[in-house]
Formats: sequence, structure tokens, C-alpha cells
Amino acid sequence: MKISYRWLQQYISISESPEELGQVLTSTGLEVEAIESFETIKGGLQGLVIGEVLTCAKHPNADKLSITTVDVGADKPSQIVCGASNVAAGQKVVVAMPGASIYPTKGEPFTIKSAKIRGEQSEGMICAEDEIGLGTSHAGIMVLNTSVKNGTPAPEFFKIETDYVFEIGLTPNRADAASHIGVARDIKAAKSRDLQWPDVSKFSTDNHSLAIEVAVENAEACLRYSGVTISGVTIDESPNWLKTKLKTIGLTPINNIVDVTNYVLHELGQPLHAFDADAITTKRVIVKTLAAGTKFTTLDNKERTLTENDLMICNGDDPMCIGGVFGGIHSGVSAKTKNIFLESACFSPNSIRKTGMHHQLKTDASFRFERGTDPNLTVYALKRAALLIQELAGGKISSEIVDLYPSKAENKSIEVKYKNVDRLIGKKIPHEEIFSILERLDISANHKTENGFTASVPPYRVDVLQEADIIEEILRIYGLNNIELIEYSGTDFIASFPEKDSTKFKKTIGQSLASNGFYEILTNSLTHIRYKDKIKTEGDAVEILNKLSEEQGVLRQSMLFTGLEVCAYNINRKQKNLKLFEFGKVYGKTTEKYFENERLSIYLTGNTDTENWQHKTRNINYFDIAQTVVQILEQCALTKIKQESFNDDVFEYGTKILKGSREIGCVGKVKNNWTKEFGIKQEVFFADLSFDLLFKSANPKFVAQEVPKYPAVRRDLSLVLNNRVSFAEIEALARTTEQRLVKEIIAFDVYEGDKIESGKKAYALGFTLQDEHKTLTDEEIDKTMTKLIHAFEEKMGAVIRK
Repeated sequence: MKISYRWLQQYISISESPEELGQVLTSTGLEVEAIESFETIKGGLQGLVIGEVLTCAKHPNADKLSITTVDVGADKPSQIVCGASNVAAGQKVVVAMPGASIYPTKGEPFTIKSAKIRGEQSEGMICAEDEIGLGTSHAGIMVLNTSVKNGTPAPEFFKIETDYVFEIGLTPNRADAASHIGVARDIKAAKSRDLQWPDVSKFSTDNHSLAIEVAVENAEACLRYSGVTISGVTIDESPNWLKTKLKTIGLTPINNIVDVTNYVLHELGQPLHAFDADAITTKRVIVKTLAAGTKFTTLDNKERTLTENDLMICNGDDPMCIGGVFGGIHSGVSAKTKNIFLESACFSPNSIRKTGMHHQLKTDASFRFERGTDPNLTVYALKRAALLIQELAGGKISSEIVDLYPSKAENKSIEVKYKNVDRLIGKKIPHEEIFSILERLDISANHKTENGFTASVPPYRVDVLQEADIIEEILRIYGLNNIELIEYSGTDFIASFPEKDSTKFKKTIGQSLASNGFYEILTNSLTHIRYKDKIKTEGDAVEILNKLSEEQGVLRQSMLFTGLEVCAYNINRKQKNLKLFEFGKVYGKTTEKYFENERLSIYLTGNTDTENWQHKTRNINYFDIAQTVVQILEQCALTKIKQESFNDDVFEYGTKILKGSREIGCVGKVKNNWTKEFGIKQEVFFADLSFDLLFKSANPKFVAQEVPKYPAVRRDLSLVLNNRVSFAEIEALARTTEQRLVKEIIAFDVYEGDKIESGKKAYALGFTLQDEHKTLTDEEIDKTMTKLIHAFEEKMGAVIRK
């Protein structure tokens, strides 16, 4: 929500700077997310001055240029080369000085520099109106009819206003603050200042020549409906002050009538709607719902199908407007409008919310009605808008105000106990200060006793419903920063053993995967019955007795099939490079019971990334998904895991991951017969991990230790081994052989080919050695490497390549 700093000053005295006021608003719960400057002319004409052309002569080297001297209020005149045909001595002109940035009406801004133009020095630029954003004409330079002093800043001469716009992150409960008056009310409460409401005392009925009858048939959806007619208006452009106000908060001015309704909406928070009164041919406005399926064309020229719950403003039986949401194309104000019917209503939040959601319409009006507006403000807002329309568009008030308000909204009474105020706030606030805060919030404290009081809450505070809400109001105005923290507060939050939360754990793992380019998917646990018992899993499949279709006939036994469906769906739509993950459950049953297990599944297919000019892409392979799985295991603090190669019904090749005797999961390449069944012609790699084991292993604590003072050294070794020996086996043997000094082992090259014996594989390994207590000597390093070589030779039959 955008709020103007200058606009606020119409209703309340503000001595604070925009930044200081932003802090005040944030402290009251109206969080200021940003403060932006707004200028009526972009750039604010900074660096531009009013000057006088003293001399004007032809440029010696260019027929269409002139050399002028201009008095810009400096010690000596400035020489400026000018290309305008109408420049002449004696003119008052606008001059952009060197260093000034100017913002044309069309095109990009640019900075004026001192430069030589065709061999002659030019110290600035004499401006046309379109060059500085003051108009669209480029017929020549601006010639001013003025006697102001030379050197007068252009912003001062043109009365350029600078405003500041607060971007407020309005929470859904604070409907009362969805306007400038609403925000001013919070300033009033926080700073104990008077609030000045616009004066509507001059409102009066001029005649009764345009009476329009109003009837409300759905009083549950329309709590109050007020209206008045104005005849003889002239539709025209709004004055600059009104257009500037609307532009400041991001609205586009339309015409004087519509602009007034938008102005009052953002001033008071009360939505209004202006109808062309001549379009109300029956002279009768009926607020009601219509039959489901009724067609209605809205202002955006879209035909919409109404539901039986949509509240409509009708001309007799013909719909004119979706009440509180959007106007109709045939009843709105146009350039030909002479008479208007002005509506100010209070609609049920539930009704507006349902209609807005159904038609996918979000407007400034529905935004406020959905949250709840003040039913006691409709007539005041009507008078305010009518007076502004008379001021800007002329016309006569041609009817009494029609006001249908069957059930008047009364103040809510809430019992408040002092002990609860003290307990929830954490500080004893003097009772008189509590009463003062509530009074400034328009909440009266009645029936005061030694134990508490009764708060009387006005209807516009739709969010204040119970005792805790009253206490929250007291606290936000008193100030959270004024509540001192006692020594023992917060100890619950620094416990040594924080409770583990599976939702937070999922979020952590998900964020880690997303940061590496993965997208999370969410698939249905109900899958096609043809997947039943396709692969060997724990237990039997769980069939749905009352299944809706074959596609949803069985609870999934594996995450594979639903993931392959997602891959196929995307690949068929030319999205072939996929990195996906999903948290989900698999199901089964035994003769004794049903069971479910939560899994983390990862799917990789296509290329590693999109090909670009910096590097060529490549196909995803097993090691890409294996690396992702290793990162997850490390994040879960899973160490000393065991890997076993395997293949089964699902995997062409892969690795089982074990922690002791427990299987954490498996990772590998999906068999081609499975991918072909889903119409996938590219390789798919799949990892299936037990979420429960990952979660149980994850340790929220971490240990900080000093960075080793002594340097690490690296030694490389090349081994020729049987090609069945895995790197995991090599690493396990090395760590068993030397547990203290070996800190890291990497395989930086693997070779199989005609350069070595058939059935053999060459590993190039890097060993990082480090002693945390002293610097290693060459003798100690050589001794360690010799020990490792002997272990590889004796236990693995390795040949050391030298």
C-alpha cells in the first residue's frame, strides 16, 4: 500500500522527516518496507536555472547553430551553443548547467557536459519543454514571460514539489489503516496529535429533480447502501493537484469524476462508485443476486458468467456493476455523461471475497471490502465526494441522500483485566496511560474497577475482537522498544538441545537443493493401478476400494512412477533438462497392518545446464546425482556410510547407501524399459532416500573448532587395480591404515583402456596429510605414504605407477 507524506500532512501535523515518520509507523505495526521520492517532474529540474540571453550570433562553422551568451546569475555569462531557430537576445530561458541530468518527455535521461560543438565551447544547454519533461513540444526553446532574477533555480520557478511515498506492508487484519486517514489515526495515537477530518458541513441538496429509488434484496451481503444524484456535471481532465495526488500513489488519472472517487477511496478508505444516472433507465437501483449463468460484461470488456452468490447492483433487473468489485461497461462514467448516481456502500467481506476469487478480480475497492470497511462512514464519504465533484465538475445535488442501514453496527464491548494486560505485555503500565492510549485509538474505557474495565471498540476496528486484541493495541502504541527485557527472559530459546522439527528440516534440505538448481514437485499419492506390484517393495499394494478411476486406484509403493510422469510431462513440452526433488510417502500392507514411509526422491535427466558461449554443456551422468546425494548426507551429518553396487528391477546400475545394517536409500540410472514406458527417450537418474533416517541422523548442533595452525601437505599416488575395486573400498582401506594424519582423499583421474592390462583400472589419488599439533617433516610424510602403498599392494594387489 502506498501512502503519500505530503498527503498525510493535510490531516495531521507532522514534524518528523520521512525517515523518522517511517520508524514511527513501523513501531505501530504499519511496517514501512520502502520510502521512495516522487517529483511532479522527473528529476525535479535539479541543476536547471532561469537565465537571460544577452547576445545571439550565428555559429561560424554551422549554419543551423547559434552562439549565445546567457546570464545564469554567475559572475560572468555562460557561452552556450544553441540549435533552436527561435533563440534571440533578450529572452528569458531555461538553462541546464553542466552536470545537470535532464529527463526528456520521451527517451532516456542524459547529463549535460561542457563540450566543444563544431569548434566552439558550450557551457550548458538552453532547453525546450519536451527536453526537460514539461511538455511535448519541440518547436523551439521555452521562452518565459517573467522578470525573475537570473539564476533562479528552475524547481523554484516552476513550483516543483517533491513528495515521499511510503510502501507499507499492510497486514490483512489492519483494514482500518488502508487509507491516508487510517494511517494518520495511528500517528495521532502514537504522537498524541489532533486529527483533522475534511469538512463536509457545506453539503446540501440543491433540488430534487433526479430522484433514484434504491432497494436492497440481499441484506446479508449488503450491510449498508447510500447514494445521491448529481446533475449537470461536466466531464473533464482533473486539475493538477488531484492528478499529482493520484500519480504519487501509482494511480493513473482518468477524468474528474472517476479521479474524485479514487481520491476519496485512498483518503478515507471508503470505496465509491459513480454510475451514469441516465443509464439507470428504470430510475430504480436494486442490490441483489442474479441467476447463476447470467452473462455480464465488465469495464475491462470481458464477458463474465455470474454465480448465484455474486452481489450485483442492478438497473431494475439488468446488472450494472459487480457490487464492491468491478463496474460494468455500459453504466460507467464517460465523456458524454451529464448526470451521475454516486454510490457509497458497506458490503459483507465474505461475499466480496468469494466473488473476487471466482472471477479472479482484485481491485482497490475489493481489497478494502474483503478486509472490512466502516459501515458508519458511507454517508460522510458520499458528502465528501459530492462536494469535490461540485468543485471540479460543477453540477447540482439533485436528491436527498438515500441511506439503507437496517441493522446499525454498534460498538463492541470487551472485558479487560489488568492482570492479563500486565501478563501479556510483560510490564506494568500505569492505568491512566492505558486509558490515554485507548482514547487516542478511539476505544473508550468504561466501567472501570480495581480489576479491569470494559473497552468499547468502534465498528471500523474489525480486527479487535477479544481481550488479547485490546492488549495488543495498547502494546503497539506504547512501543515494543519500551518493554525492558529481564535477565531470565528468552532462556527457552537458547537451550542446549533444541527440539528437532521435521518441517524445518525439510525446508533446510529443500532450500539446499533449490540453491543448486532443483525444483520441488508435489505429486499425488494415488497412482495408476497398472503400477501395482510392478517392482519388488516391502509389503503388498494398498488398493482403494471406492476409487474414482484407474489412474487413482492404488496408493503408490514407490516414488519412481509419479516422478517419471512429471519428467515425461515436462519433456513432452520441450523442457528436457530437469532437476527435480520431492518429499512424499509410499504405502504398503502386510498380513498384520498397513504402513507408510516418508521418502526424499531426486530425479535428474537431460543436460547439466543450458549451452552457452562460455562452455559446452554435457549429458547428466551418474556422478551428478551421486554428488547431490553425498551433499545431502553430509548436511545430515551422516558419516561412515557404506556403499554397495547393485542392480534390480528399477536400476540398470546403482549404489545402495547403508549406515550399519540400515539402508538409507539407493541411487542410480533407471532402466530404459521403464523410461520408454513413459515415452522418455533420454536417460533418467533417480535417488530414493529414507526421509526418516535422514531426519533422525541430522544433528542441529554444530561444533566450532580452531583453524589448524600447521600446514597440510598433499601427495599423489597412481594405482593400477582390479576394475571391480571401488573408490569407496580404497578410501576405507586408507583411513583404516592411517587414521590420524590422512584428512582427505580424492580421485582426480580414473582410466580404463588399452594402455593398461585388460580387466584393470588406474586410479590417480590425492592424499591430504596434516598433523594438528606440529608441522610434518619429509620423513613423516614419506613414512605415511609408504605405509599406504604397502597396504594397497598387500590387500588389493595394487601396482604402483611411478
